[in-house]
Amino acid sequence: MMATGWVAAQSKLDMDPEFYCTGDRSNEYFRKDFGPPDQFADLYKANCGIYYLCIAGSPASTKTITQNQCQTELYFDIQQQICDRKRQVTNCEVITKKHPPQPIWPLPEGAVSNCPGDEIECGSGECMPKNRFCDGTPDCADDSDENACTPDKDPNRADVCDPRTCQWDQGCFCSVDGTLIPGGLTVDQTPQMITITFTGAINERNFRIFQDIFKDTVKHKGNECTPKGTFFVSHAFTNYSAVQELHRVGHEIGVSSITNNDNPNYWSGLSSLDYESEMDGARIIVEKFANISANEILGLRVPKQRVGGNKQFRMMVDWGFLYDSSISAPMGRLPLWPYTLMHRMPHKCLGTDQNCPSQNFTVWEMVVNELDRRDDPQFDEKLTGCHFVDQCANLQTPNQFRRFLDNNLARHFRTNRAPLGLQFTSAYFETRRDFLKVLVKWVRETAEAGDYYFVTMQQVINWMEAPTEIAAIKDFQEWKGKCDVKGQPYCSLPNPCNKKVPRIFPNEQEMFLYTCMECPRTYPWLGDPLGNGFLDFNNF
Repeated sequence: MMATGWVAAQSKLDMDPEFYCTGDRSNEYFRKDFGPPDQFADLYKANCGIYYLCIAGSPASTKTITQNQCQTELYFDIQQQICDRKRQVTNCEVITKKHPPQPIWPLPEGAVSNCPGDEIECGSGECMPKNRFCDGTPDCADDSDENACTPDKDPNRADVCDPRTCQWDQGCFCSVDGTLIPGGLTVDQTPQMITITFTGAINERNFRIFQDIFKDTVKHKGNECTPKGTFFVSHAFTNYSAVQELHRVGHEIGVSSITNNDNPNYWSGLSSLDYESEMDGARIIVEKFANISANEILGLRVPKQRVGGNKQFRMMVDWGFLYDSSISAPMGRLPLWPYTLMHRMPHKCLGTDQNCPSQNFTVWEMVVNELDRRDDPQFDEKLTGCHFVDQCANLQTPNQFRRFLDNNLARHFRTNRAPLGLQFTSAYFETRRDFLKVLVKWVRETAEAGDYYFVTMQQVINWMEAPTEIAAIKDFQEWKGKCDVKGQPYCSLPNPCNKKVPRIFPNEQEMFLYTCMECPRTYPWLGDPLGNGFLDFNNF
């Protein structure tokens, strides 16, 4: 939860830049040092919403300190580097953000390593072979070999895209900055793809909303197919008969974990094995209880968009996931196209302590571009954007929402026609019925206008692997499957399987798992995705 702060002039601050603005982390926020915390606890608490940053002074070789302040009801979390609710912040007496031990890497310019050959010095002093850094197993005494695994520091990081060696006609595609249209197509030849995604549990309430948005009476002017969306399903409270019907009519089903754990640090630090339990386990549950064939669920999105780094992506390669859609990109001159992780990410890793992948993985990243939430992008002052529409707190009226949709579509269409991603949580429209009416109308008008196509994530990848001009898109076979599905649902009266649930849901004595399939013996969960009854829920 970020809060806009105010900035005070440096001359009003009784703080010495020589003391605060030295070292590697002078670009992070910090608190004023009032002295020993046990003596000045009340003073630290009273100033917990105030934080500081070192910036370039005048002349540029000097530093000055600026003061910022959270809103009244918030404190500043020094570790997360954000303003948050007071009850959530427990580090008011901590001056600077704590960092784990780091190896002596990369070497400063002109420095000579203390280690032979290609070995690297651990933070604890011993030398370790380069290939043992960032491999998921701590080897240094202080574990520092696993603490420098960002795309810009990992000693074994993926190569930067080089178009001279990565040739389209040889089956390779990469873009140095992520903005290049695949296949060498011009803007006018490129269809404008739009992906509408929903993340979270699917229930009877929002299922009816999704049917309103993706009406079977609406057709794309260019190929007579109905608009499609992508649903990243989390397990708890999901109605699998509704998931089965969404899949039947042509929407893509992805997964967003079993537990949907609310702690961001949980996802950043999971092992590959735990990611397998969460994501492949969720896939097994959906395949079983929504009756979806194996190898159709190929995408995932991590809750809170807290990427799991190399461990997550190793799991994805090992278990046959095609793409991730958890990484956000900042707004630049042009929006980004999806990219593969066979080369280094073409943008910075966005987010506090975000754990982005750094190595070579045969996985697509369906990057989440930042959305422009200004009413008038041409004249309004620049605002921090949002990645999920839920985060666009300034959208208060239906007219604002319509301008938001039109403005962001225009930005993509008039520049490089990178797919426009509209990301929502599954419950977004349950309390915004006036916004729902706007979206339903906008989808219909946009689909019928021509050149615009509401497609799934997999359909975007299909097109990128075989770029097809607008003039020939009517016959693009990868978009013709389930083009316009009719007929009745597989079942109209699903089984309401009521089962005992993990203690992680203390307010639920039992939960209903709605499915057209046979009921499981117990509620499916981590380690027992088929619900065979192998687990004792009292352990959860």
